[in-house]
Amino acid sequence: MSDRLDVRKTYKLYVGGKFPRSESGRSYEVTDHKGGFLANAAQASRKDARDAVVAARAAFAGWSGATAYNRGQVLYRVAEVMEGRRAQFTADVAAVEGLTARRADDVVSAAIDRWVWYAGWADKLAQVLGSSNPVAGPFFNFSTPEPTGVVAAVAPQDSSLLGLVSVVAAIIVSGNTVVVLTSFERPVPAISLSEVLATSDVPGGVVNVLTGSTSEVAPWLASHMDVNALDLAGVDDDALRTSLEVAAADNVKRVRRADTSDWSADPGLSRVRAFVETKTVWHPIGA
Repeated sequence: MSDRLDVRKTYKLYVGGKFPRSESGRSYEVTDHKGGFLANAAQASRKDARDAVVAARAAFAGWSGATAYNRGQVLYRVAEVMEGRRAQFTADVAAVEGLTARRADDVVSAAIDRWVWYAGWADKLAQVLGSSNPVAGPFFNFSTPEPTGVVAAVAPQDSSLLGLVSVVAAIIVSGNTVVVLTSFERPVPAISLSEVLATSDVPGGVVNVLTGSTSEVAPWLASHMDVNALDLAGVDDDALRTSLEVAAADNVKRVRRADTSDWSADPGLSRVRAFVETKTVWHPIGA
């Protein structure tokens, strides 16, 4: 019998490539699907949300200015690192979602494959979402997709890993940066994903992960004047969703409403399309 003490993990936020505790000093208890204790997760505050937006904005120029091919490489690297930590993710998903080990492993495989899927789209979005437009005159006319900016997202509450990855990857593949608020009851896989992001090639600030109460933190993100768009995938409360949409109207944010997606299905490009703008450029022929 070993008398060695366990090395307990301190569950923190992920902001600007670092792992701070909540500035409020608060935490909350996370349990498994049977009600057993798993961890004390940091409970993000308004100040933490503001810090995350600042980090996302600071990272936007570099990430959006990277080549699409490079962004694809970075997303693929996340899949590589997740593959190496498959056992940890499988255990996390099984614990919080109440799945068998085999089913949890299937979910992890789907999440890894989802990163690969979006990585493959990175350098193809301009061709699919853009166009060369016919015009009557001595001009070239091109329409190209550009990232919206800083996107605040509320991750799905029930799909703690696959849903989270589906939301985050779709936002950042086009060059946006994101502040994502995890599932309140099932944040552990998201915290493990933060560790993967920190040890892969994703620049600090591109993805910022907050754990805590949606009703407390999401209103501050929705009303923040430096947030350009909202993904309300995990907001299933009608009153809260409406209040977030009203708050977003102050600076005309794009809003993707909550949905009941089958996260295992082919995602298509609707989530990507929701957070890109189309820029049209005119150029005279012969100049």
